Amino acid sequence: MDDRSAGTRGIALTERQRIAWLRLIRSDNVGPVTFRELINHFGSAETALEMLPELSRRGGASRSIRVASRGEAERELEIAERHGAAFVGIGEPDYPPFLRQIDGAPPLLAVKGDRRVVAAPAVGIVGARNASISGMKFASLLAREIGRAGYTIVSGLARGIDTAAHRASLDTGTVAAMAGGLDKPYPPENIGLLDELTHGQGLAISEMPFGWEPRARDFPRRNRLIAGMSLGLVVVEAAMRSGSLITARNAGDFGRQVFAVPGSPLDPRCEGTNGLLKDGATIVTTPQDVLEALRPLCEPDLFTPRPGAREPAEDARPGLLAPPNDSQRERIADALSQVPAEIDDIVRHTGIAPATVYLVLLELDLAGRIQRHAGGAVSILPD
Repeated sequence: MDDRSAGTRGIALTERQRIAWLRLIRSDNVGPVTFRELINHFGSAETALEMLPELSRRGGASRSIRVASRGEAERELEIAERHGAAFVGIGEPDYPPFLRQIDGAPPLLAVKGDRRVVAAPAVGIVGARNASISGMKFASLLAREIGRAGYTIVSGLARGIDTAAHRASLDTGTVAAMAGGLDKPYPPENIGLLDELTHGQGLAISEMPFGWEPRARDFPRRNRLIAGMSLGLVVVEAAMRSGSLITARNAGDFGRQVFAVPGSPLDPRCEGTNGLLKDGATIVTTPQDVLEALRPLCEPDLFTPRPGAREPAEDARPGLLAPPNDSQRERIADALSQVPAEIDDIVRHTGIAPATVYLVLLELDLAGRIQRHAGGAVSILPD
């Protein structure tokens, strides 16, 4: 085992912990950030589950919060097993190492296929669904040559560029990030491709429950998985308003290198990629452009969690805070508006200890009263 794969080692969850984690992430108003804050505060998913109703009530919820039952979690684990899939936690060895470093990384991923492909550095390749013939050929060339150089190719299983990238990297390693459950691939025409991928040197991943039909708002969540997993992202063709540009924006936010393939100014499918180049993306005309740019970044220590990264750690609980008082809750709520605010700014504005501010935000989040944004900002939702 080389240093890079050794850097992805982690600690496996027990079956009891996995069930509790699945229950927690499937409960109402618990997203990835809230999940992490709950476990960091309470020390375990089981304790956090017990506290959800009380926290939601303290946050001013108008109705009781739904907490996923043990039976529901066990059924989902059974469904996963029937489909040849499993759930991997963020601290476990088979969790994609770059993905665990982003804000809001999914605490659990449903995975199916060859999990070894996540040990290699990954390159995302995305683009238009209605891709041109030349765009598809170039995406295939990129995926094939970058894959042969030792990278895993990540894409979203969509028509067009995604399909070309997956097919060209079936023999070298590819990951399909899905917007719906692993049993609900989209588009249906790629069911055969997904089957080839998961039975070969490929892996399908999703943070959504089994049986979940993908909706329009689920695709941006899928796009952040692609960007988060990748050391660099290549956009081959993209219109001005496209999911590929959302993926590119995510990649930039995560500190990944963004590449774009130039195209004709007369082709609407190239407006987005040409715009990325104007904004500073690295131009790609050959696979070597990507490989040379990424070579200096492929150091073994990139595949270890960054210093200070807050991954959920079971049974590492500090002393619990006393519940905030009504005056503190009111001051924190009054400091929020519908414009996203950084948590550090809330702390400075209110003069309240950071731990108390985080706890009040947890209460408001579980009550469905705030929205979390990229970079850790929060805003109040309209009544």
